[in-house]
Amino acid sequence: MAKLSAGLLPYRVADDGSLTVLLVHPGGPFWKNKDEHAWSIPKGEYPPEEDPREAAAREFTEELGFPVPEGPWIDLGTIRQSGGKYVRAWAVKADDLTLEGMVSNRFEMEWPPKSGTMKDFPEIDRAQWMTIPEATTRLVASQVEFLARLSEALEATPD
Repeated sequence: MAKLSAGLLPYRVADDGSLTVLLVHPGGPFWKNKDEHAWSIPKGEYPPEEDPREAAAREFTEELGFPVPEGPWIDLGTIRQSGGKYVRAWAVKADDLTLEGMVSNRFEMEWPPKSGTMKDFPEIDRAQWMTIPEATTRLVASQVEFLARLSEALEATPD
């Protein structure tokens, strides 16, 4: 069975109408020097019996250490990543979300490989607000569709 993942794409609209989104960069040694198409929406895996919306909220808090923004949620649907994982996402308006005090959950892995040494790493090593053009080049390629869906949804229902 394919893996399931759910996440939130926080966004805000500036006074000039420009749209920015919050993306996260995975922690750990594999991703350390990768930037282009390495970023993601805050998300994580969930079992089939868990409600994906609840999983998205849980993962947001685990990865960033913040409560979910209170803005309305926009359903962005599901995409399939190149590895076969299905990602369900919602956008959430987050005008007041600052990154000060961000604390990610952590994971342990053997590093260097085959060394027998276990090391601790943050699941997310940084988060950043980005314009849509910047996010398009930095977001994992299969998730770029979420940016288009968010833009379309906001055009259809402006504030």
